Amino acid sequence: MSADPEADRISAVDKALSDWRQGDCVLGEHWFVHRVDPSVGLTDAARAAAEAGTDLAETAEVGLVVVTQTCDVVRECKRRPFVEVSPLVTLDEDDFHTVERGRRPNSALVPALADRRLVADLDRTMTVEKSVVAGWQRVLGCRSDDETRRFASALARKRERFAFPDDFTALAKRLTARLADKHDRTTAEGHALRSLREIRVRADPSWDAQIIELMFWFVQDTGGDSVTGQKDHLSSWLGLLPAGGRFASVLGQVAALEDMTARDYVDSDPLDLDHLSSREHGGTEG
Repeated sequence: MSADPEADRISAVDKALSDWRQGDCVLGEHWFVHRVDPSVGLTDAARAAAEAGTDLAETAEVGLVVVTQTCDVVRECKRRPFVEVSPLVTLDEDDFHTVERGRRPNSALVPALADRRLVADLDRTMTVEKSVVAGWQRVLGCRSDDETRRFASALARKRERFAFPDDFTALAKRLTARLADKHDRTTAEGHALRSLREIRVRADPSWDAQIIELMFWFVQDTGGDSVTGQKDHLSSWLGLLPAGGRFASVLGQVAALEDMTARDYVDSDPLDLDHLSSREHGGTEG
């Protein structure tokens, strides 16, 4: 031990945090603290705070998940002393599968805890000092680079969802309803939808223009049979997107990532249900 006990304690915290990554968790009862307005009482926690005469509410959670980027988690705590965490919540089977398919942007799947149906509640975030995290028993949240990327993508989607114009939302309503309905079915169309990586759309020349040409990309990670299968359904999907109003034309293409240019990708925006699961699973008939 050095002659500076405080430096030793800080060094111990840095060492303890060196293995932590975004998506890692602590399980067991942990308290989540948030500010409330006791006079309004929007939640049970706010009403309890009012009874206690405080504007801080505490709720017991089954665990917490780290949502801070890994590079900041492992950075020395004297420079980055804080970590952000969100509570873990247990969902019923139907709600869990909705999160698993990426249809609830305020929640994120924690892959290593999927068997427990635990997900991150991204509507709530709490800041804690790293010295607190150093005392937790780390539970791995992501087991591979792909799972890590998907968790990070879920966090980004919460903050970065594109705000499509109302007239586009109305135009796309029939398509999004069909995709949601058919995705889990044990049909050729259901299989094609489960093979999609994402759906992207570009407005040319811009979303603010008076006259717009729309281009949809139904994107598969790789080429092959899946792309061929999706092409079989492209015309029916585009048939649910009739041109009208500002939208002079609506075109579409089924493509693998390697078929798109970088410009195609960065100039387009993902639909909210672009994270249709690529996971193969059964569904309902029809």
